[in-house]
Amino acid sequence: MFTPPFPGEKGHRHTMFGSLGIPEMIMIFIVALIVFGPKRLPEIGRTLGKALGEFKKATDDFKSTIEREVHVEEMKSLASTRVSVIDTVSRSEPAPAEVVAAAAEPAAVAAASSTHTE
Repeated sequence: MFTPPFPGEKGHRHTMFGSLGIPEMIMIFIVALIVFGPKRLPEIGRTLGKALGEFKKATDDFKSTIEREVHVEEMKSLASTRVSVIDTVSRSEPAPAEVVAAAAEPAAVAAASSTHTE
């Protein structure tokens, strides 16, 4: 009766409260006013607002905890993947002696220069 058309139909619009429109919200307010009375309605509204705020806070905290745990698991899987890739790289033949000597020579020069400067 008061609800807007289904999604995809002409005239469909997104509202803040889903399918609740202004007429539905007025009807809910009138029923609440009759049931609870004008004196208790502000108190109930505050209590409901606080409860919704706490629920949103708990939901956001839970969501961030789950996202953090997923991130930690992804980092663990990346770390284990990197180690396994490094472990699988190997030479089919030993490196030539000239290459080994050339690689060791800069390290030996750096070690010798550091002992002379002290």
